Amino acid sequence: MKLTALKLALLSASMATGVLATQAYAAPLSDAARAQILKAVDADAPQIQDAALKIWGFAEVGYQEVKSSTLLQGQLKTAGFDVKAGVAGEPTAFVASFKNGAGPVIAVLAEFDALPGLAQTADPVKTGIPGQIAGHGCGHNLFGAASVGAAVALKDWMVKNNIKGELRVYGTPAEEGGSGKVYFVRDGLFNDVDATLHWHPANANSAVQGVSMANISGKFRFHGVSAHAAGAPEKGRSALDGVEIMDVATNFLREHVPDKTRIHYVITAGGTAPNVVPDFAEVYYYVRHPDPAVVKDVWSRVEKAAEGAALATGTTVDKEITGGVYALLPNDTLGRVMDANLRKVGGITWTPEEVAFAKKMQTTLVNPPSIDTVKTIEPYKIELEGGGGSTDVSDISWVTPTVGLGTATFVPGSAGHSWQNVAAAGSSIGVKGAVNAAKTLALTGADLFSNPDIVKKAKAELNERRGPNFTYKAMLGDRPPALDYRKPASAARE
Repeated sequence: MKLTALKLALLSASMATGVLATQAYAAPLSDAARAQILKAVDADAPQIQDAALKIWGFAEVGYQEVKSSTLLQGQLKTAGFDVKAGVAGEPTAFVASFKNGAGPVIAVLAEFDALPGLAQTADPVKTGIPGQIAGHGCGHNLFGAASVGAAVALKDWMVKNNIKGELRVYGTPAEEGGSGKVYFVRDGLFNDVDATLHWHPANANSAVQGVSMANISGKFRFHGVSAHAAGAPEKGRSALDGVEIMDVATNFLREHVPDKTRIHYVITAGGTAPNVVPDFAEVYYYVRHPDPAVVKDVWSRVEKAAEGAALATGTTVDKEITGGVYALLPNDTLGRVMDANLRKVGGITWTPEEVAFAKKMQTTLVNPPSIDTVKTIEPYKIELEGGGGSTDVSDISWVTPTVGLGTATFVPGSAGHSWQNVAAAGSSIGVKGAVNAAKTLALTGADLFSNPDIVKKAKAELNERRGPNFTYKAMLGDRPPALDYRKPASAARE
């Protein structure tokens, strides 16, 4: 499971002079077939927009995406897919399948969860929505809608041209911290998949294949004794003291962990009144690093900090790992195919109204790049360093060749998980990028159905990158899905 940046670099260097890097991917897919697929996506664009904007309005957080999941399942059923809901122990998860005889099994991923704390109107100025908490600051409303649109177009092409194989759409909830896809992988739902396609909303158009950070996340719940903070403080044992001492200990730990480690937390419960010693407090932690082994080691030290804090304050502490993912394993073979198709689709052109929207939003950003960057495609490469974020797509990438892209759905210069992204994801700017992603996914899927040699090479690359004798074991162990990880901390008091 351990994959250092050095090992990745060495593998990349060996491939640069080997068969995988020098092979020409002469796909037999004709220009007429590509035109047919692109026309089908364009015809489905109104449905992509309808789904994307409805899910944007639902703004449902992880494992609570009932309306969003139901909407996408309905579109797939109408299009002729067989849909199995509630898979992997997740009520809002689903697998939709269209099979036309023996052939490759190609998967397309669809996400649809929102982020808490980011309610925002579809306007280029910061404007909250009364009564709403969550918002699509990562654009997963676009993600799910475009993936389904791509699958519908690809399925129609398979029917019209009698293309053999099986196309699946995996509806995966709770990407934001819930590690929804990990349970799919752990339950073997990707064991027979030949290749997996995904995409993500972004500030630019790119099929660059990069790495991400492995991650363990979880909650520490301290239990103490309530008392009058002035009248009888000696009778109290503050759970909040336990949280705060744990946080201090962990912050001192930062000096003594490997480079590129990231530790971050929020206090999700700390009491309700200053004159009452809190008998319950909760803190929510993330630990990240490119190497999963480092994540596990640092997490164990964070747990020791919690235990020490409980001992120091006369409280007790319960620990729950709520999420955990691998580092993303890139696939150059599939990346080159994806990049070629993105270039066929091309960049994005905004209307004067969309340009005005973007320029107004950019006044809220620091040194944003030109909005003209959305018209271009970034140069292709594999990035083996960096990767500040984490994704549960990573676990899939270790069991089946996996490839993704990003399209310009956000205003250039916007930060991830921001109100700016929420606004763009609910506008025509976001929808245009989603349609471009759907086209690229559909073309790439058609290439893989048409040319089994590409899949064969992608599998060979996967085996080389992950090394011999690899056995998948989930970072979060054998726990069931943490279906309540987004519920208020008070629900976990007892």
